[in-house]
Amino acid sequence: MIVVAEDWLSRFFEMMTVSGRLDLRCSYGASWRIDQRPGKIGEIPYHAVIAGSAVLDGQAGSPPLGLKAGDILVLPGNPHHVLHDGGGKEPTQAVNRSSYGITISENVGTGERLDMLCGRFVIRQPYDRLLARYLPPRLVVRAGAQGAGSGRSNTAAQLGNLVTWMRSEATGSQIGGVAILNALSAALFTLTMRLASEANDAPAGLLSIAQHSSLAPALTALFGEPARSWSLPELSRLCNMSRATFVRRFQEKLGRSARDLLTEVRMTLAANELRKPSMSTGAVADSVGYQSEAAFQRAFKSYMGVTPAEWRRLQMRTKRNGEGVAAALDGWQAPADQG
Repeated sequence: MIVVAEDWLSRFFEMMTVSGRLDLRCSYGASWRIDQRPGKIGEIPYHAVIAGSAVLDGQAGSPPLGLKAGDILVLPGNPHHVLHDGGGKEPTQAVNRSSYGITISENVGTGERLDMLCGRFVIRQPYDRLLARYLPPRLVVRAGAQGAGSGRSNTAAQLGNLVTWMRSEATGSQIGGVAILNALSAALFTLTMRLASEANDAPAGLLSIAQHSSLAPALTALFGEPARSWSLPELSRLCNMSRATFVRRFQEKLGRSARDLLTEVRMTLAANELRKPSMSTGAVADSVGYQSEAAFQRAFKSYMGVTPAEWRRLQMRTKRNGEGVAAALDGWQAPADQG
């Protein structure tokens, strides 16, 4: 049974564990500047502007980006990035203080004050690869109510309310605030992706495919029944297109083929199943659509850079030693993206 079209995002997040962490609450007057280095592998920084405005410096040929209250910036590429007030003056010295485990950064600058939450989403390896390949390097969603009126979507309202709740917890005056903020950060990621997929100008990738009504049935099919041997004629019929038109439009919107996406989904699910000691490699292969265990092993090794047995040992080591996945994978590097 194929999941309903609107729920592909739930299926997507069932495949991976996304956690969140709030690192900083900023309260700045002009002038101010944040210079943030890349995080660890699997980390995606985010910035939620509650009040005031900010400018993200241009990256990799992209122009500077203005942010206003209600905007949430997500940087799936995990780049070195700079945010500032746009005035071009030397930033006023900020002072950090910690309260109940939350870091609050403030300065004595003047004028309109920035109120912003800065944190990161953490996606465990190798599932971060799926996000990195199918999300844009930078993503902005606008959940603010200004000028939205009755046209403000329910998702935008939910996201705005969530950020308001996070701001309240980030005052650092209540015990348990850090735990609540981390849980809310994970919900923030899902709501941000949902709102981005609803936008008319959704960026290329999975979000664009989901918004493109004529291609959405194929996305639903691939996530809903990844073990099925989907053929191009079947997928094109679901989308009421000729095979050639489907192939062209899917590639244009996603940047990769439907078969590429199906392989990514299958390998991600297989990586999850291999963590279960009771599942044999053959059973895992069958569960993700491979009739031949040898073919599955070749596909998994090509995608992951290790065999299913080696991957399973890495997971057992992680569980046994209580270490993070990054530590267990020390020395392992996924094959370079050939797409």
